[in-house]
Amino acid sequence: MASQRRQMMQSHQSWTDDLPLCQMCGVGTAPNCTYGPDGKDTQSHPNEDGHFRFRGEEGCFLYGVFNGFDGSRVSSFVSQCLTAELLLGQLKSTHTDSDVRRILSQAFDVVEKSYFETIGDALAEKATIISQLPEGVSFHQLSPQSQKLSERLKDLEQEVSGGATAVVALIHNNKLYIANVGTNRALLCKSTSDGQNQVIQIGRPHTTENEDELQRLAGLGLDVSGLRQAALIAGQSSTRRIGDYRVKYNYTDIDLLSAAKNKPIIAEPEIQASQSLEGVTGFLLLMSEGLIKALESAHGPEQANQEMVAMVAAELAQQGSLEAVAQSVVERVSGYTTMSRQRTPGVPLLPSRRRPSAAVTTPTQGRCEVRTHREVNRVGTRWAGGWEKTRPHRVGGGTPTHAHPHRVGGGETRHTHTG
Repeated sequence: MASQRRQMMQSHQSWTDDLPLCQMCGVGTAPNCTYGPDGKDTQSHPNEDGHFRFRGEEGCFLYGVFNGFDGSRVSSFVSQCLTAELLLGQLKSTHTDSDVRRILSQAFDVVEKSYFETIGDALAEKATIISQLPEGVSFHQLSPQSQKLSERLKDLEQEVSGGATAVVALIHNNKLYIANVGTNRALLCKSTSDGQNQVIQIGRPHTTENEDELQRLAGLGLDVSGLRQAALIAGQSSTRRIGDYRVKYNYTDIDLLSAAKNKPIIAEPEIQASQSLEGVTGFLLLMSEGLIKALESAHGPEQANQEMVAMVAAELAQQGSLEAVAQSVVERVSGYTTMSRQRTPGVPLLPSRRRPSAAVTTPTQGRCEVRTHREVNRVGTRWAGGWEKTRPHRVGGGTPTHAHPHRVGGGETRHTHTG
């Protein structure tokens, strides 16, 4: 089974090829570039992010954005396999909130275990080679045979390294569930009776600035003050991540984590209380760490959420498709980093439904999805539950546009779903 999963991951073949994509989505892209003093851009590293946007049975929708690091293997694997753990009959209309939360949590656990199975042989070979190489000897002093082993060890290290953070939005029984692992963000934007936008950040990033996470780590015997000061753990800011075998199985070799009584860096998602979408008008944004950092750099942490919502609302009023909305927002955010000659952020996925809008998410690389049910000049709009009358809708208190009330029905990197 492990070899089959490994072959499937290496060939990038999805386990869910037959599942229908959610067509109420758009995806925009922006390269992950670094701008030099001369203004010229170069791609800093290949795309490491993944996403999905699927429509299941019985009005179920699933969106996700996966922010990879040290390669794309984990984000690719998770984006393929998580859907198979959620949309192949596991979710029933009779399931309660607690049932759905349990299934979501179990899916993340199964997927990470499956990923580690795919690299099990490589990890075993790596351990064998390490035991055969002499300690404290430079590469040039090794015998030809040992040099070959050393080169093989480098290849294996690259093969098994890497991880991903994830934000997933599930719509089930007309309720929205957000599951987050790491440093991505979900914003729910609800339109109020006076045409304004109420912005709700669902959950908090899992970093050493999160007091709940620090309390969890302190309970494992770790030094909280040291974690606060370090900020990064094994090169990443996230205290929860999928994959990254170094912090899962070799954490005793990492100074900051060595005192832990159990695995300190986990892939368990934080699943917020479900949000009913009954009668809700607005949109949902799912954003990756890269987009968040770019926004906060330009507008400050306190204003980043409001600025993102304002940009999405403005583009919804002007653009003719969610694809265009997502692309435009990504390019606008990328413009901040271009002007400051920093690295551009990557993928945002925006699923949205106009009677509650959907979600926007964005990893650190270049893709943006918009999912929205936004049909103009129609007598009625069809969304997952049936037909509803359309009316001029004022987006964000701005110019009225004939966009349907947006049901928050999805979520991905930059995914807007209206409808």
